[in-house]
Amino acid sequence: MKNSLLSALAIVSLATPIAVRAQQPPIIDRQLFFGEVQISGAQISPDGQFISFLKPYKGTRNVWVKKAGQPFSAARPISAESTRPVRNYFWSRDSKYILYVQDAAGDENFNIYAIDPTVAADPKTGVPPTRALTNLKGVRTEIFSVPKSKPDILYIGLNDRDPHWHDLYELHLSTGEKKLIRKNTEEIAGWDFDHDGNLRLAERTNKAGDTEILRVDGDGFKQIYSCTVLEGCGVEGFDAENKQVYLTTNKGALDLSEVEMLDPAAGAITKVESDPENRVDIAGLVTSDIDHRILFTQYEDDRYRLYFRDKEFEKQYHWLQTKLPGKEIHFGARSADENIWILNASSDTEPGETYVWDRSANTLVLQYRIREELPRTALSERKPYHFKSKDGLDIPAYLTLPKGLAAKNLPLIVFPHGGPWARDSFGFDTFAQFFANRGYAVLQPNFRSSTGFGKKFLNAGNGEWGRKMQDDLTWGVKALVADGTVDTKHVGIFGGSYGGYATLAGVAFTPDVYAAAVAYVAPSNLITLLDAIPPYWEAGRKQMYTRMADPTTADGKALLVAESPLTQAKAIVTPLMVVQGKNDPRVNVRESNQIVAAVRDNGKPVEYLVAPDEGHGFARPINNLAMVAAMEEFFAKYLGGRYQKEMPTDVEAKLKEITVDPKTVSGDVKLNGALAAPAK
Repeated sequence: MKNSLLSALAIVSLATPIAVRAQQPPIIDRQLFFGEVQISGAQISPDGQFISFLKPYKGTRNVWVKKAGQPFSAARPISAESTRPVRNYFWSRDSKYILYVQDAAGDENFNIYAIDPTVAADPKTGVPPTRALTNLKGVRTEIFSVPKSKPDILYIGLNDRDPHWHDLYELHLSTGEKKLIRKNTEEIAGWDFDHDGNLRLAERTNKAGDTEILRVDGDGFKQIYSCTVLEGCGVEGFDAENKQVYLTTNKGALDLSEVEMLDPAAGAITKVESDPENRVDIAGLVTSDIDHRILFTQYEDDRYRLYFRDKEFEKQYHWLQTKLPGKEIHFGARSADENIWILNASSDTEPGETYVWDRSANTLVLQYRIREELPRTALSERKPYHFKSKDGLDIPAYLTLPKGLAAKNLPLIVFPHGGPWARDSFGFDTFAQFFANRGYAVLQPNFRSSTGFGKKFLNAGNGEWGRKMQDDLTWGVKALVADGTVDTKHVGIFGGSYGGYATLAGVAFTPDVYAAAVAYVAPSNLITLLDAIPPYWEAGRKQMYTRMADPTTADGKALLVAESPLTQAKAIVTPLMVVQGKNDPRVNVRESNQIVAAVRDNGKPVEYLVAPDEGHGFARPINNLAMVAAMEEFFAKYLGGRYQKEMPTDVEAKLKEITVDPKTVSGDVKLNGALAAPAK
C-alpha cells in the first residue's frame, strides 16, 4: 500500500496504562449506554387521540399505547414480541391499526404485522391479537406507499416469485387480502404514487448502472429523466397540484445535489433550490401532508441548517428554539390536521427529549427523556473537526475528547462509519460517549465516499477501498498526533460494516498505526462479499461494481483481491477482535471466519464473537452488552484505557455463549477465484 504510515512504535508497550486523572467522571455503567431503552419512539395517532411509544414488555421492546391526555402510567402494551425488539412501527392513516415489521433472527426478510389497539387484551398474552399481514418465509416485504386517500391500503412489494425483484401488491389492512397490481418483469426498483394513491412513476437501474425515472402509462413505461451511475437522482414526492414531482439530483455539471421540479408529462425540469452556502448536498425537504407545500429544506453541514418556505412555520420554529436552546430540533409524527407534533430535541450530550407540540395552543410539553439514567453532566462534547487528507482534500469529522482529561497524549479510537456511502452526523453518539467515558479520544471521519458533500467527494472514493479511503483515516490520526492530542503508541480502531472493513484494512495495510482493533460485521474478502450480496440488491449490483471494482473483469478482480484485508492477513500483527451475527445476509459469517482463521494460523492474537440470533448489527440488548463488555476490556488491555470490571450474570453467560474458540474455525478461503489455504 502507498499509505504514509506512522512510526512502528505504535505497537510497542501495549500494556502501558494511561494515567487516570481525578477530574475524570466516574465510569458509567455500560447498561446505561447499551441496555434496553426504557422508553422511546413516541408517535401521535393521525386523529390526535393516542400516543404510542416503545417500552419493554416482558423483557423485550414492544409497542405501548395511551390516550393523548393520559399519564404514561396508564399506557398498556399492545405487542408481545418475545425475542427481537420492535425497532420501528407506524399508524395506519385512519388510526385504526398500528403496524410494524419484523424479521427472523436478523435475516432481513421482513413481514408486516397489524394490531387493532382498541381490542381487549388476550388473557394469555396480555395484549390484543397481532395479525400477520404477510407471513412468508424467506421473503422480504418492501413498503412503497401508505396513501392518505386510501387508509385501508398499503402498496407493498414481495419477492416471492423472483428473489431479485419485488412484484407490486395492494394490501388491505382490514382483511389481509393481497391483490397483484404489477408483476415486475421490467426490473423496477421502486414505485411512486401520487396524493390520490395512483401509481404514476417508477425507478429502474439499467445494465450500465444508470438510474432511469419512468412515467407509468397504460401501455407501459416512458423514460422522463435519468442520471448516470456516478450521479444521483430521485423522486421526493408530488407537488401541491399533484402534477409535478420534487426531484433531488446532481446530474451533469452539478456537484452538489439540489431540488428541482420535474414535469412527468413533458419531462421538463425547473430548479427549486440548492445550498445557499454552496457547501453540501440537500439533505431533504419537509412538506405539509395537507396541501403538500414545502415547509422547509434541510442541509447537513457540520450541523443541520434549515431554510423555511412557510413563514408562519418559521416563526413557530424560532419560538421552539427559545424553549430548547442549543438543541437540534427534529420533527416526528404529526396529527392529520398538523396541529399536534411529536418533537425530539437532542445534542451531542443529550440523547433526546421527547415533546408534544400543540401548534394552535402554542404549548410544548415534555413527555420523557431517552436513557434518563445517563448522567448528562458526565458526557463529553462531540465537536466538528476538519483535517487535510494526504492529497489535500478537506475531511470533515467529529472529535470527542474524554471529559476531565487534558487534550494531550490521549489514547485514540478511530471509529469509521458504515456504508461506505453514508456519513456521520452531529448529535449524540452512543459509542463515542462510551469510549470517551473510558478515557479515549474518538475520531469519526467522513472520509471520501461519504455522502452529503457533493458528487466529486463521493466519487473520489471509487476504486479506493483500502487505499485513499484508508489514507483518510490514517491522516486523521497523523493530524491528532502532530498537534499533541493523541499518543501514537495508543491508537485503536473500531467499526461496523464498511467501518469493520476499514478496521481490518487498517491492521492489514497500515499495521504500524494501530495497537488494537475490533471489527464488527466486517467484510474481509471483497470477492466473496460481492458473491454473497442478497438477491434483492440486484438493482444496485452495477453501482457497487462501479464504485468498488467489477469482479467479472480481470482488472476488477485483481483490484478487489488487492484491496481485501484477507490478502494481507500475514501483515496483521495488531491484536484483533472480530464480532459477527451468524444470520447476516449482507456480510456473510464466512467473511469473519476467513480472517479469524488466517490471523490464527499466522500465530497472532485474535478473539471471536458470533451471535447465533443476530444479523447485520446486533438488535438484542443482551448481545450488545456482551459484545461491549468484551470490547472495553480488550481495548483497555492494549490501549490502556479504563473499563468496567463488573458484569451481571446474564451478560457473563451471554458472552460465554457467543465466544468462539478461533481454533474451531474453518480456514478455507476463496481469493481470485481459487481456493487458497489460510495465511501461515
